[in-house]
Amino acid sequence: WKGKPRRSPLQALYDGEQFEPSSIQATHQKRRELLASACKTYTRKRRVLTAEDLKHLVVDDTHGLIYCYVPKVACTNWKRVMMVLTGQGKYNDPAVIPANEAHIASNLRTLSEFSTPEINYRLRNYLKFIFVREPFERLVSAYRNKFTRTYNTAFHKRYGTKIIERHRRDPSLEALERGNDVTFEEFLYYLVDPQTQREEPFNEHWERVHSLCHPCIVQYDVIGKYETLEEDARYLLQLIGVGDSIKFPSSSKTTRTTDGMTAQFFKGINRFYQRRLFNLYKMDFLLFNYSIPHYLQIH
Repeated sequence: WKGKPRRSPLQALYDGEQFEPSSIQATHQKRRELLASACKTYTRKRRVLTAEDLKHLVVDDTHGLIYCYVPKVACTNWKRVMMVLTGQGKYNDPAVIPANEAHIASNLRTLSEFSTPEINYRLRNYLKFIFVREPFERLVSAYRNKFTRTYNTAFHKRYGTKIIERHRRDPSLEALERGNDVTFEEFLYYLVDPQTQREEPFNEHWERVHSLCHPCIVQYDVIGKYETLEEDARYLLQLIGVGDSIKFPSSSKTTRTTDGMTAQFFKGINRFYQRRLFNLYKMDFLLFNYSIPHYLQIH
């Protein structure tokens, strides 16, 4: 760790837990234990990570941090925070960084850009964190954002047209050309269709967290949850030692996808497809300790 001669975030995390841990420390310790135990139970062999696997792991060499970003889990705000942390004073307040700037690849370095010895050094010595969310809530959030917003024409063209062509009976010529009125049901048909997986990997907005961040190979020190975003963000910023100077941006509560909203989207989805979809995302439910949604009819 090449920062200033003070405790690295990794030391701060584990030193703090040697004594009587606070309730938030205990919560995070339990999350790590549950993840380790689920990995042991449900994954067979460990494989070697490739450069492709490391594209979602953002590196902050100044503070000794690695963040695996998961779209639809406060990822824009975390990228903004990472830009402040790595920006050498260029940015002071994450909240004023425009969202599109947070997603410009060259603004943040990922682990895939380093050599193998540099990757291994960082994986051993840096604090690694991830934020996760109830899998189906994240899926509905991705659907609402990418398929129901008029401005997302690139997604409508790239995915919408294909989904409509493949999964709609007698589509209109306009629908085939614009791809801007995909229903949630059609989107689910597309996800569970074996042809989809054969053609190309899932888009990162609906790819499973375990495929994006490899939590059974990379040992995450902090597993934040969207459901407790504010307190987990505060805890993490304190570990880094910037809790007083950097505030995690608050997100709009009005448009947020909730459990009740997700249940509405699943109403009327055939039981067979509910089960297929659950099996597709099952590892995320198991690894991050989310229970089977109450609205699913798969028992």
